[in-house]
Amino acid sequence: MPVLQLGIPKGSLQHSTIEMFQKAGYKITVDSRSYYPSIDDEEIECLLIRAQEMARYVEEGILDVGLTGHDWVEENGSDVMEVAELVYGKSGRKPLRWVVAVPEDSPITDVKGLEGTRIATEAVHMTKRYLEKHGVTANVEFSWGATEVKPPRLADAIVEITETGSSLRANHLKIIDTVCTTTTRLIANHDAWQDEFKRQKIERIALLLQSVLAAEKMVGLIMNVRRDDMEQVVSILPALQNPTVSQLLDPDWIALHTVVEETVVREIIPELMQAGAHGIIEYSLNKVVQ
Repeated sequence: MPVLQLGIPKGSLQHSTIEMFQKAGYKITVDSRSYYPSIDDEEIECLLIRAQEMARYVEEGILDVGLTGHDWVEENGSDVMEVAELVYGKSGRKPLRWVVAVPEDSPITDVKGLEGTRIATEAVHMTKRYLEKHGVTANVEFSWGATEVKPPRLADAIVEITETGSSLRANHLKIIDTVCTTTTRLIANHDAWQDEFKRQKIERIALLLQSVLAAEKMVGLIMNVRRDDMEQVVSILPALQNPTVSQLLDPDWIALHTVVEETVVREIIPELMQAGAHGIIEYSLNKVVQ
């Protein structure tokens, strides 16, 4: 039986990735003593791999498909198929940034000030290309971790990934420039993408994961409305599509079902009530397939 080899990112993305797969309908179980999680799909085998290494193993065909940041695809120069962009991180749902940071009291204020300095980073190749683009020469050193604590004694500056910048501020660092913005991608091996069975499995995974992320921004609403008030209530609803109308036992009343962005619910519920909606129920969604 053919099997799809799936790479799950180990580390900061691990928990959120497994949680997202669960919402998509896949139960992944991780044993703390093993790098081979189990999944409730006999046509998939999982392997925990650091996001930094994922693209290389997918390119070589050791893995058919995996999840990693676009930044690590670029850093490794890997020739892989980017199947889908999945905007999620350790805790938030925004793109991440690789930034140049220096001590708060550093005289360096822009990229030109990095000339002749020592820079610590995990993304050595990306940083070197950034400096070359700006015509700056500096000593770029690989950092094995805890990069924020390197300045000022072990480095003049760092290039580090950040979601909110809070860790940099906590270590008394200031951001002077952004090297690049990145998001998580579902990447595939080119040969696997040409295999009919594997491609169908990959496309199915991509569709379901994208539907999970789409659903996080949306909620469902159900409400009872008198027929005479329906037109006014519907005019308020910013529906994903036309709302569904169901007849209630009382012929003068109907139930409206719709999907809206969560951010607008607090604004429209009072308006819906004023327009004649009753018994409004809000519920969360697992998937929105568009």
